[in-house]
Amino acid sequence: MSLRKAWLGAAKLISGTFGAVTNGLTSAMPAAAADRNVDMLIGGQAVIEGVMMRSLTGYSVAVRQPNGDVAIKKDKLVSVTTKYPFLKFPVLRGSVVLIQSLILGIRALNYSASVATDTGEGEQEMSSWAVASSMLIALVLGVGVFILAPLGITNLIRHYFAPRMGNIAYNAIDGVLRAIFFFVYILSISFMDEIKRVFQYHGAEHKTVYTFEANEDLTVENARTKSTLHPRCGTSFLMFVMAISILVFSLVPSTMPFAVKFLARVVLIPLIAGLAYEVIRFSARHLGNPVCWMLTRPGMWLQMITTKEPDDMQLAVAITALKEALMYDVVDETQAAVA
Repeated sequence: MSLRKAWLGAAKLISGTFGAVTNGLTSAMPAAAADRNVDMLIGGQAVIEGVMMRSLTGYSVAVRQPNGDVAIKKDKLVSVTTKYPFLKFPVLRGSVVLIQSLILGIRALNYSASVATDTGEGEQEMSSWAVASSMLIALVLGVGVFILAPLGITNLIRHYFAPRMGNIAYNAIDGVLRAIFFFVYILSISFMDEIKRVFQYHGAEHKTVYTFEANEDLTVENARTKSTLHPRCGTSFLMFVMAISILVFSLVPSTMPFAVKFLARVVLIPLIAGLAYEVIRFSARHLGNPVCWMLTRPGMWLQMITTKEPDDMQLAVAITALKEALMYDVVDETQAAVA
């Protein structure tokens, strides 16, 4: 396998998993009937030649096939919090939703790959074990690139250049390096034609969500005028994760052995994800607040890389996915959903 193919494969896996992890930033918890629209935070993720959309109680994956048709896979969403209400507590609910979203997102990616590359030979979707293996590989790659490498470099900086570095400075450097690694990674894969297509579908997803939130008819004409940048995007979520991680990791003394600091960072990921989940949901609901508006800006700026302007056929796929997902929910059309 060539270096480019290996890098492309890793790029698809990691970028797809990023989208899968954060597709839960939609309607996490069932809402009361009176405010169902308020909690109807529609969202999803771009997949290979398509879009996965999720509503309050259902999801749909729409994928453009090689022959031009659109294949659809949809089903109801059953939240584990219905069976275990204590999982609805703030912070904890974020971790639960993100784990569920990761599973759903990986399966959506798997489905889109099998449909978009179908050669008529009846290619089958991966087994549960294969899906689990893909998740494990993506996790290992993500931990290695975005946790282990920055931490190792920070350790070397302190060892050779600043042996008296304090805890705050140590974690600040580690956090900045982690952000740089993430930015360089996103920028590098954005030049690949295959990833550009994914980023176009990402833009189509955002435009379609904006159209729904504006209470407009879900048509290509209406969606075409909308922005590709959305404050509740998974990209914004990851920016919150990196910022919050600097504060949380500061709780672990920088003088601890390297292995302890590394393991602590891995163990604390669910806590950081839960906190970031609460912050992004709160800020997205209060964009009129100057502080909340500013909190969403870094993620919006990064979306200038992770979203591209889609064509009409890509918009049509995203709209199809949303329409199919909404069939599982009854929405008051006189009241717009809150972004």
